[in-house]
Amino acid sequence: MADKKVRTRYAPSPTGSMHVGNLRTALYEFLVAKSQGGDFVLRIEDTDRERYVEGAVDIIYKTLKEAGITHDEGPDIGGEHGPYVQSERKDMYLPYAQRLIDEGKAYRCFCSKERLEGLQQESVGGGYDRHCRDIPKEESDALAASGAPFVIRQKMPLDGSTTFEDAVYGSITVENSELQDQILIKTDGYPTYNFANVIDDHTMGITHVVRGSEYLSSTPKYNLLYEAFGWDIPTYIHLPLIMGKDEDGGVSKLSKRHGSTSFEDLSREGYLPEAIINYIALLGWCPKDNQEIFTMDELIKAFSIDGISKSPAIFDYDKLEWFNAEYIKAMTPEQFLETARPYLTQALGDSGLDLSKVAAILQQRVTVLTQIPDMVGFLAKQPEYDKELFVNKKSKTTLENAPQLLRMSYDALSALKSWDHDSIHDCLISLAAENGLKNGTVMWPARIAVSGKAVTPGGAIEILEILGKEESLGRMKKGLEKLS
Repeated sequence: MADKKVRTRYAPSPTGSMHVGNLRTALYEFLVAKSQGGDFVLRIEDTDRERYVEGAVDIIYKTLKEAGITHDEGPDIGGEHGPYVQSERKDMYLPYAQRLIDEGKAYRCFCSKERLEGLQQESVGGGYDRHCRDIPKEESDALAASGAPFVIRQKMPLDGSTTFEDAVYGSITVENSELQDQILIKTDGYPTYNFANVIDDHTMGITHVVRGSEYLSSTPKYNLLYEAFGWDIPTYIHLPLIMGKDEDGGVSKLSKRHGSTSFEDLSREGYLPEAIINYIALLGWCPKDNQEIFTMDELIKAFSIDGISKSPAIFDYDKLEWFNAEYIKAMTPEQFLETARPYLTQALGDSGLDLSKVAAILQQRVTVLTQIPDMVGFLAKQPEYDKELFVNKKSKTTLENAPQLLRMSYDALSALKSWDHDSIHDCLISLAAENGLKNGTVMWPARIAVSGKAVTPGGAIEILEILGKEESLGRMKKGLEKLS
């Protein structure tokens, strides 16, 4: 296996939005391949028709594209190992199962549904009793030829144990007595998930299989199939579970009760794809140094399988928000304006305000894009506010001095010939100096009057400039009326 080109595959079922656990699997599959100069394959496993969701395949493509996870082969771009949709491969599985029957490694099971249900009720483990395992070949062939329905089961070893190596969890041994004679082909002729998986991975030349640790117990079944065919067993990389923090302080498997769990929902909540991917990369993998912010190219260079942890990873929404804020701060002003534009338009409509100036006061303060409308809505329409907002201990403003301070600012600003950041700044700073006041004592009443909010992105000067002279003075006048 060492001299083979590394090939990994992401094989999602089209059942809806992509959970962060599935996205992490896709990311690690991609990083395992790319960090070793290999190929990353996308395969759609759509044979579970009961769970199939219309449009889910498009969600898979869209999510991978937005996340920057690009595949080398797949249903949309083709490749020499196609087809890449499992339902289009359905005719290839039965011959492999037939080969195992011919070699005495599998058998047809004619047990009725009723018999199997009865067995489940009788036995503690609900296991199959291998009733059809030793039916003579002639009898089995005759029954099949007569049209009797059957499944094909693999003959599992009855004693001994099966050991496999996992790149994360090390050597794992399972007693063969615990393994049932697994079904390979169902009565409808379709393969089971496990069987199709092994055939697909082998025929596509997959060298490394990355999946969640919940599949550890299934791995001996896969290996016994590889051995039955005499094929190379791939390198297994099982990933730790992703947990969420419960309200009582404990942790449990990440689910919707903890918060959004799909890439789609997190994006809708205002998290950037790059921030989501950067954060998910660190859920279960530890870089060799303390670096936290990674581009995809940097992840590819830094990634190594031995950095994957066995311990469950905790999905921390506060940490994700920190990553998001760092990515927002690192954007150019132009990039941030374009990213924020839909949210700014939602809040400000056609108010005619200069969006680039609004974006400038937001960029260092926003942590999640969906915060923007609430943060800047006051610019389009001033909210109702209580005159108590004019009182501020730190700025030394009271209901007694606020009317006088606001009147001074109003008169000084009314006299300005040009209305820009520097003119407004110089006007208010001079006013404070001339009257022996702290800058904050002059700025606080002015900012409250034009915003109507205790907390705003940007200070009085930025807000006055954005609102323009007429709107600013109109709001200050209303503030004076409120204070009188």
